[in-house]
Amino acid sequence: MSIHRRQLIRFAGASLALPALSYIAKAETYPSHPVRILVGYAAGGGADVAARLIGQWLSERLKQQFVVENRTGAATNIATEAVVRSPPDGYTLLLVNAANAINATYYESLTFNLMRDIAPVGGIGRFPYFMAVNPAFPANNVREFIAYANANPRKVNMGTGGAGGPDHASGELLQLMTGIQMTHVPYRGTSPALTDLLSGQVQMVFCTIPSAIQYVKAGTLRAIAVTSATRLESMPEIPTVGETVRGFESAQWYGVGVPNGTPTAIIATLNEEIRAALADSKIKARIEDLGGIPLAMSPEEFGNLLANETEKMGKVIKAAGISVK
Repeated sequence: MSIHRRQLIRFAGASLALPALSYIAKAETYPSHPVRILVGYAAGGGADVAARLIGQWLSERLKQQFVVENRTGAATNIATEAVVRSPPDGYTLLLVNAANAINATYYESLTFNLMRDIAPVGGIGRFPYFMAVNPAFPANNVREFIAYANANPRKVNMGTGGAGGPDHASGELLQLMTGIQMTHVPYRGTSPALTDLLSGQVQMVFCTIPSAIQYVKAGTLRAIAVTSATRLESMPEIPTVGETVRGFESAQWYGVGVPNGTPTAIIATLNEEIRAALADSKIKARIEDLGGIPLAMSPEEFGNLLANETEKMGKVIKAAGISVK
């Protein structure tokens, strides 16, 4: 082999190695400038609070600002697509949530595939719902609720924060597993749904615990169940839906994802710090105050959760026959 040919081969090999070396160098110095966390919900809600909680921790630990950016619209799809289209360099993160798993089936014409285009980093927390009714409603528990709904098909109005959201999917799951038929009444957010539940315009709402806890404590709403797999330590007197409807579990959940192709070293750094946050007593207490359960997971475990939830909710959406073209 000629010296010239050997030089070309060495040059080609070095050129191929440059991207890998560049990513390694970036991972070793990560982060070297501010990082964005895109949230598909408005400021002040549960998703925003979770993102800011983790963002503050990461800012302190990694010595760069992790800035929350609320990119609302299309049931979180606008924020998700913005992250999918971002460079895979660890500087644009996505607050992944239950809506992403639902949207994979609910929206038939997405320009991205979440499981293909977003790499999982780790979980933050699982936030079950209250199954709440107006105190005047003639059911004190899930069994009585199902009996009433069976005797009065489509006369029970189920309020939700919007069609296709995790709370709506929870109601569809309950109908699918019990055979009851309710009338879905979608609102633009949980607050107006709760307002009509308080006045008796709707009879039941699956709602986040922070949004309704004050009403439950005051006795103006009745929480007949929680949607977690087990009773909450903070409210052990409230049974789970699953104690009556075996296998029922539903919740909002949050985690972190990055564009596919992000270096594994950066994913590992983020996962390590998020897990450290969830082990911190103050962070754990804050999540529990919001009615949540810390969700410390490896990237692989969080990826499995996302895949399982996408499959589960896909079946619910298809069975309910609802979609957005």
